[in-house]
Amino acid sequence: MDEGGSTNEDPRNGELERLADRTRRSLILKLTDWQDRKSWDEFYRTYWRLIYSVAIQAGLQEQEAMDVVQETILTIAKQSRKQAYDPAKGSFKTWLWRVTSWRIRDQFRARSKDPSQYPPPISANRYEGPQVVDLLPDMGDSSFEKIWEREWQDNVMNAALERVKTKVSPKQFQIFDYNVLRGMKASEVQKKLGVTITQVYLAKHRVGSLLNKEIKFIRSQEEPYHPGKKPAP
Repeated sequence: MDEGGSTNEDPRNGELERLADRTRRSLILKLTDWQDRKSWDEFYRTYWRLIYSVAIQAGLQEQEAMDVVQETILTIAKQSRKQAYDPAKGSFKTWLWRVTSWRIRDQFRARSKDPSQYPPPISANRYEGPQVVDLLPDMGDSSFEKIWEREWQDNVMNAALERVKTKVSPKQFQIFDYNVLRGMKASEVQKKLGVTITQVYLAKHRVGSLLNKEIKFIRSQEEPYHPGKKPAP
């Protein structure tokens, strides 16, 4: 892994990361006049893979799915400014799903206006079943709810790692990656990265503690609001 980079070395993943970064920069430019751009950048890093993956499984292509990511986050940002989200009515996880499904539908509507620009993908997504129109999100569709749930759970660790990356140095994260994520012995990490054993143990402790905190935060978004319960920060 390059310093501070992803543990996934699949070249295809690298292409997706570059597309995601372009989408992130485009999104941030659209938020230029808004006060808390750093928080929205972190929000993007937390949820883009989840939104993207579900959009792909709905039958959209890469760029369409990335458009869904950007438009979903812009919608969340705008509604947040208007305080449209009421935690008393359900979890953030459910709210995010609703907004994502709306934006996926928008992409299919755009596609229907000029289908020649969006030929069907060569290979089906990893879930067998109906394609494109038949997979349009429906809040009453249990199969899509299961896909959302599966992707949410799969996203927890990746999202937590993305949040942690912004809070530690690239070197600390790289040490943690080799020592914990890849399972290398501290002595091997010391030799490979030219660091001290103390640095290895400090990175393991600091990054590990932050990671647990971020996992707990993301998990908290799954729960409906309960009066008297202090919401997650």
